Amino acid sequence: MSQPPMTFEAAVAALTGPGGPFELVTETVGGHEMPVFKNRFRSLRDVLHHSKQFGDAELAVWDNGVRWTFADHARQVASVAAALRERHGVGPGSRVAILAANAPEWVLTAWATLSLGGVVVAMNGWWQGDEIRYGLGLTEPDLLLADRGRLARLEGDPGVPTFVMEEDFADWLAHAPDAELPDTPIDEDDLAAIMFTSGTTGRPKGAMVSHRNLIAFLMLNFCNGAVGRMTNPPPADAQPASPPVSILSSPLFHVSGFQAGALMGPATGLKSVWTTGRFDPVKIMRLTLEEGVTRWGGITTQLWRLVEHPDFEPGKFKQIRSTGGGGSAFSPDLQRTLREKLPQAAHDFNVGYGSTECAGLCAMATAEMLLAHPDTAGRTLPGNEIAILDDDGKPVPDGVDGNICVRGPNVMLGYWRNPEATAETFFEGGWLRTGDVGQMRDGLLFLASRKRDLIIRGGENIYPLEIENRLDDHPDVAEAAVVGVDHRELGQEVKAFVVPRPGASLDPEAIKAWVAETLAYYKVPTYVEIRTEPLPRNATGKVLKPVLTGEAENTFREE
Repeated sequence: MSQPPMTFEAAVAALTGPGGPFELVTETVGGHEMPVFKNRFRSLRDVLHHSKQFGDAELAVWDNGVRWTFADHARQVASVAAALRERHGVGPGSRVAILAANAPEWVLTAWATLSLGGVVVAMNGWWQGDEIRYGLGLTEPDLLLADRGRLARLEGDPGVPTFVMEEDFADWLAHAPDAELPDTPIDEDDLAAIMFTSGTTGRPKGAMVSHRNLIAFLMLNFCNGAVGRMTNPPPADAQPASPPVSILSSPLFHVSGFQAGALMGPATGLKSVWTTGRFDPVKIMRLTLEEGVTRWGGITTQLWRLVEHPDFEPGKFKQIRSTGGGGSAFSPDLQRTLREKLPQAAHDFNVGYGSTECAGLCAMATAEMLLAHPDTAGRTLPGNEIAILDDDGKPVPDGVDGNICVRGPNVMLGYWRNPEATAETFFEGGWLRTGDVGQMRDGLLFLASRKRDLIIRGGENIYPLEIENRLDDHPDVAEAAVVGVDHRELGQEVKAFVVPRPGASLDPEAIKAWVAETLAYYKVPTYVEIRTEPLPRNATGKVLKPVLTGEAENTFREE
């Protein structure tokens, strides 16, 4: 007999109150009192030890044929950790950079580094040479593990001890097959990873996330899942469901891929299926059927490409019981399409809101919320706090736009070697300014705008200034501006407006090629508009981008 559904408030109270499985207590974190989960892991290595209880159950299946049980994974992590420590001196605080496509070696190296108390430097695998060199210069890692393809993008010596994944990793894996996991003391607030995020200057910033931050992500997910089961229990006549199996294609260098992929499996005891290389809907569908996948998640672009692929037949994928994701807004059109094509999963559709700076997650919108309010970002997750503050850090009333701010054990330590940006990002009291504008209404969060000028293309954050700087370097470009334009699948595409120098002529394809020489492919403009008139500007010289996109009239007149 199924239990009647509980209200959200009642479920949270039952789960997080005294004696509950997700009991919240008040502790001081980073100098500020805040609610934290009492029964939590104290380090990510504790998660590894926890995973041993699952033994020979399957943890991961990779599309290159590699399969891990939980026991395999823990054993291989211990061997790689021994190699890193004994051959290369990796220990507490050592920075190990990983520059590679999704691969088993990526995951094992990250876990080995974390188990030693080291710091994973998650290099963006889509960067080009100049971007890679900038990331290495900023973080100064003690060693770099890179695959051949990405290493080839660098010209000259990387400047750090470098190991090639396809050549050197096998020796690490075979170094100490009987090794035990390290026992180096690790504090919750020790730095665990540097995850890159775009900055207002267009250059990436390194968000410093601690063991506490990453564990908070796990606990927030676990608690939210329990709330969902209590507020939306299965029907009384429902057959017992098989354990959920997810398929993962988000890059490991993204906080979402790192969390949902590398960390969730060992923490939950659940199987996941991993794809390598570019997103391939045909491969996803094949692996879904072969490996019993029950959840499709990811960014909006990926879900669009799955359900609109010519080979997609809804009747073949009735095993999919859950969908959702994050990275960019799930349009009402996509929500409706998923409900129509995967009706059996319509009740378990969740969209997360967060950022690298808050370890990837701070709010969640459920299927029920989205049916009533398709544009909501959802409710604040238990164990986390969201406030809407004005520019002075003071709360604003419900229904009034302000700065969306987050506080909790999931909020980053700060930006690596960038105290100025760190200071600008936090209000007094430990409130993280997400850079997004929005409001609260009846307990639900609504976004008014993403970060000013930010383009979100297929889940990738792109700041126009970086592209504009590249365009300005072109010898025949007099002026340039970059904006985001709506796109059904990707959310947004990049559009550049360029004005040629007197006597020069510009070709859109040549402009794209110019940008592609130094920037990642997703930053290359899809559209290039050549203009003969100067770009519209205000009195301070700033380009009026809403005028360029047709969203506003140019009311400024130069006199």
